[in-house]
Amino acid sequence: MKIYVCVKHVPDSAATITIRGKNRIDENITFLMNPYDEHAVTEAAKLRNQLPGAEVIAVCVAGLAAENTLRSAMAMGADRSILICTDQPVDSMLAARALAAAIKQDGSPYLILTGKESIDAEGMQTMFRLAHHFGVPAATNVVNITLEEGSVVVECEKEAGSRDVLRLTTPCIVAAGRGLNTPRYPTLPDIFKARKREIRKVALDRLAVTSPGGGTEILSLVPVAENRVPKEITGDAGAVARELVRILREEAKVL
Repeated sequence: MKIYVCVKHVPDSAATITIRGKNRIDENITFLMNPYDEHAVTEAAKLRNQLPGAEVIAVCVAGLAAENTLRSAMAMGADRSILICTDQPVDSMLAARALAAAIKQDGSPYLILTGKESIDAEGMQTMFRLAHHFGVPAATNVVNITLEEGSVVVECEKEAGSRDVLRLTTPCIVAAGRGLNTPRYPTLPDIFKARKREIRKVALDRLAVTSPGGGTEILSLVPVAENRVPKEITGDAGAVARELVRILREEAKVL
C-alpha cells in the first residue's frame, strides 16, 4: 500500500528576494520544503503506522537542488522519494501532469497527500489537477483524517471556523492545512538515516507527460512597495474613538 506525498521546493520566506531581469529571482538563497507540505509528510508517516506494510514516497518536480528538500521529507518520515528533474519553470498544469505520470509509473496510490498551497505561487490548483488526472476525489485545507475501510473521512476547515466533513473513497487526494498536525521535525539520527535512503531521479522529458495545451507565464516581478503614511489623531478620547471608527468604516472598509 503506497502513500505518496507531493512536496515543493520553495524559497525560504525569511530570505531576501532579489529580482533578476524582469521575471526571475536570484536563486542564490535558501530553499526548503513548502511549509504546508511538512504537515502532509508528517500525516503520511502517522497514517503509515495504521496501515500494515504501507510505504510513504515523497515526490517533487524541480531542479537537482530539490534533492535537499526530499532529504528533509525522508528525515521527517518518508521511506523513499522521487525527483522529477527539470530546469524549466513549472506551473500547476505541468506539475500535476508530471507528478501524476511519475506516481503512475511507480505504483498504485492508496492516498496522495499535498499541502493546501505553496508559499511562493499560492495557486492552490495542483491537488485538484492531480485529482483530475487520476479521476479521484479531492479535499483541501484538511485538518483531520480518519481511515475507514475503502475510504477516508476528512474535516476541511472553512471560513469563520466552520468545517465540512467529507467521506472520500480511496484512492483520493488530500491537501493538508496547518491545523492537521504539528510537523515532526527530524532528529540528528533521522537526518543521517535520510542520507542513505533512495532518491530516484527521472528526467521530466522521459516521462509520458503530454502537453497541457496551455500554461502560465510570469511576465514581470515587482518588489512589494510599502506606501504607508502615518496619521496622527488628536483630541479627547471620544473624538479619537469616533475618528478611528470613521477610518475603519470609510477608508479601511473593515466595519
